[in-house]
Amino acid sequence: MELRGIKNPVVDGFYADPEARTYGGKHWVYVTRSITEYTKQMNLEAFSSENLIDWEKHEGIIEMKDFPWIWRAVWAPTIIEHKGKYYLIFASNDIQSDEETGGLEIAVADTPEGPFRGYLGKPLVDKFIYGAQPIDAHLFKDDDGTIYLYYGGWRHCNVAKMNDDMTGFEPLPDGEIFRSITPDRYVEGPCMLKKDGLYYFMWSMGNWTDGSYSVGYGVSESPFGPFENKGTVIQKQEPIADGPGHHGFLHLEDTDEWLIVYHRRIIGDRDPGSRILCIDKMDIRDGEIKPVTMTTEW
Repeated sequence: MELRGIKNPVVDGFYADPEARTYGGKHWVYVTRSITEYTKQMNLEAFSSENLIDWEKHEGIIEMKDFPWIWRAVWAPTIIEHKGKYYLIFASNDIQSDEETGGLEIAVADTPEGPFRGYLGKPLVDKFIYGAQPIDAHLFKDDDGTIYLYYGGWRHCNVAKMNDDMTGFEPLPDGEIFRSITPDRYVEGPCMLKKDGLYYFMWSMGNWTDGSYSVGYGVSESPFGPFENKGTVIQKQEPIADGPGHHGFLHLEDTDEWLIVYHRRIIGDRDPGSRILCIDKMDIRDGEIKPVTMTTEW
């Protein structure tokens, strides 16, 4: 497809933490309702488009009655298709300790738009493991079909291998269930893609409420790393925007076109919830991700 006519932000309103996938000939972006008051963040939205210009909004995609323990902070979705089902993992309640209820939740649907129904009757991950707050999940399916879960806030990142029925995890080669893979300057928002046999791991750095938010990356021949910080993918760019981060990506089928789908902040707007959904081109080649140029239209 010819990439023209895309305007940033791509939709009206405040949204954050996008996860992007292509299913059934449509591009899908799953987002947090970006509201400063966490008790008002009680569901997720999705947007779908065939051309990346005209977007259909799918509101309230989770059947929240299946999660009666959730009372705030529904955010940061990730999704994967597996055996004809769509599995959505998201964070809940912004838990601050192992004594609180919440963490990473999992839901399932028959279609990309949902509705997503509760799958376990309890959280998938509800403890702090290796210091990682159980938020900001990212599901990655490798070429052999193995599905990995990357997640973590509070400057720690873990990876685990999902089992075949997506109810939990399989042991890693060393027998452990979770492995810490925290790279330098990691804060939150992990994201993984694979290109030409290399694993490109990206993560958000800085503070999500201000212009210091940005994205770093590392490259490895293994999904477990190590991921040395090779540089910055996207960062504050005057006069366009600041605080870009917590992103996903799209790979346009049968092309070498890659897009970064991310949120950013309007320069000068200090409300933490004022985050907007944007898409720009991402150049990946020769083992590097070139710095992304933010745009208002392209």
